[in-house]
Amino acid sequence: MTSERLKAFSDGVIAIIITIMVLELKAPQGQDFAALAQLWPTFVAYIVSFTYVAIYWNNHHHLFYIVEAIDGRVLWANVALLFCLSLMPFATAWAAQTEFAAAPMTVYGADLLACATAYWFLGRTLLRAHGGRSRLQDAIGEDVKGKVSIALYLAGMAAAFWKPWLAGACYLVVATTWLVPDRRIERVLPET
Repeated sequence: MTSERLKAFSDGVIAIIITIMVLELKAPQGQDFAALAQLWPTFVAYIVSFTYVAIYWNNHHHLFYIVEAIDGRVLWANVALLFCLSLMPFATAWAAQTEFAAAPMTVYGADLLACATAYWFLGRTLLRAHGGRSRLQDAIGEDVKGKVSIALYLAGMAAAFWKPWLAGACYLVVATTWLVPDRRIERVLPET
C-alpha cells in the first residue's frame, strides 16, 4: 500500500469528524445578538476542537511526506489515531453543553491525551516499519514537544477538578505550540 491511499482515507475520516462538529453549531432561538451570545461555549469549543483536528491533519500530512514504508501495523496505528480523533465531537459537545464543567473538561483532556498517544504510537510504528536509520528517524528524533504536550494534557486533566479554566488553558497552550506544522519534518525534506 502507498502512503497516498492511507492519507486519502485519513483525509476522508477527518472531513467527517469536522462535519459532525460543525453540525453541533445550532442557530440561536432568538433573533438578536443576545441570543447568539448565549451560544459562546459552543463556539469556543468548536474553534478549539477544529484547531486541534486541523493540527493533526496538518502534521499527519507532514509526517507522511517522508514515509517510505507502510505495513499492517502502520495501518492499525493510523486507524487508532483516527478513532481517537473521532471522539472529538463528543468531547467537544459535552464540554460546550456544560459550559466547561470539571468532568467534561477531564474527558476532553483524556481525548486529547489519547490522540497525542495514538500519534506518538503511529510515529513509533512507522519507525519500526522503516527499520534502522532513515529520514523519518532523523525527523522524529526525541520528540520533546510531543512529550511536553502529554505532560500538559495530564496536568490539565488533574487541574480540571480544581479549576476547569486552568485545564482549558493547558489545552490551549498545547494547541498553540503545534499551530506551526512540525518543523522537524521540514528539516529533512529535500530542498526544491
